[in-house]
Amino acid sequence: MTTNIPAAGPLAGLAPGAATTDRIAWIKLSLILLPLKAPISDAKVLTGRQKPLTEVAMLFAEIESERGHHGIGFSYSKRAGGFGLFAHAREIAPNLIGEDPNDIARLWDKLVWAGASVGRSGLATQAIAAFDVALWDMKAKRAGLPLAKLLGARRDSVRCYNTSGGFLSTPVEQLVENCEASIAAGIGGLKIKVGQPDPMADLARLDAVRKVVGDRVPLMVDANQQWDRPTAERVGRALEEFNLVWIEEPLDAYDVEGHARLAAQLVTPIASGEMLTSVAEHLNLIQHDAVDFIQPDAPRVGGITQFLKIATIAEQKYLKMAPHFAMEIHLHLAAAYAHDTWVEHFDWLDPLFNEHLEIKDGRMLVSNRPGLGFTLSEQAVAWTVDSAEVGKRR
Repeated sequence: MTTNIPAAGPLAGLAPGAATTDRIAWIKLSLILLPLKAPISDAKVLTGRQKPLTEVAMLFAEIESERGHHGIGFSYSKRAGGFGLFAHAREIAPNLIGEDPNDIARLWDKLVWAGASVGRSGLATQAIAAFDVALWDMKAKRAGLPLAKLLGARRDSVRCYNTSGGFLSTPVEQLVENCEASIAAGIGGLKIKVGQPDPMADLARLDAVRKVVGDRVPLMVDANQQWDRPTAERVGRALEEFNLVWIEEPLDAYDVEGHARLAAQLVTPIASGEMLTSVAEHLNLIQHDAVDFIQPDAPRVGGITQFLKIATIAEQKYLKMAPHFAMEIHLHLAAAYAHDTWVEHFDWLDPLFNEHLEIKDGRMLVSNRPGLGFTLSEQAVAWTVDSAEVGKRR
């Protein structure tokens, strides 16, 4: 079902006499439910906090300007919240009509204040992310550059690690096979989920992987916030023999003090940040020296505009970075980050796009396509469950 939404006037939001090079003329929102091939479980499922993941709700925003420039962006939600993202985005979208698409930071503020009564983080800013990413995509396309180049790329490829093959719902025999397949595909690292009620079971799975993989690629683990402080310290010390790149989310995402203690006590680096939904929350984590790897998620924090603020703060602390999920966006942002970076490889979103990322020698390559470099596939259209348009196309 497609809904047409009344638009604001053509000069909405512009100060009297303000100059503009272009104006936003049309926006289309699409809610796409992406089914997974099999239900996915991590430690949050085994401890009863969540149900297995069966689909990902994707919110897409397509924006076109009066001069014919086009941008596409997305946000997402897992398990719940997708319809809420779509509803909030549909409600605030008219605020962009008639605005200069180049004024991305100002437009982010306008959108967040349009819905400020429901907060300036969480679902509200995750809905804004789809617009923000689309505007950055448009800006890079207008310049004829990949987004990474527009931002000032420091590298043309980024080390990548696979997560989708290492979930706790995967039997250990299949886990090992998945790891071998990832290595054969050129992926440069493997992340294994941990956080089971019995930590010895985690160690046994990791040991099985290490025996087969050896030292061919680095390993990481992700506890998905399931340990308390004593367990995290105890298991963290047991994990040191595996020479891991990092231990991810060993504690509750908001336990900044606990993460800081672990970072100071353990040899293995600590990584966290994916569940945080604002710049302020990341700032708190960084200021308390609670992580060695910061893991912001652009769709969750409100888009690229907010992500870049986090990156600037993290650079000053010389933190390493490993953005969470959404590799189609994060590859560009990681390529422009000052310090050591990884990007997370998931093949889940591949059916949504006509183009695909290339991996070679353990690294994900930044394509030469302008913007993010992606267009929606026919399959994405088929999985669309709701859509809305505001404004008029050229």
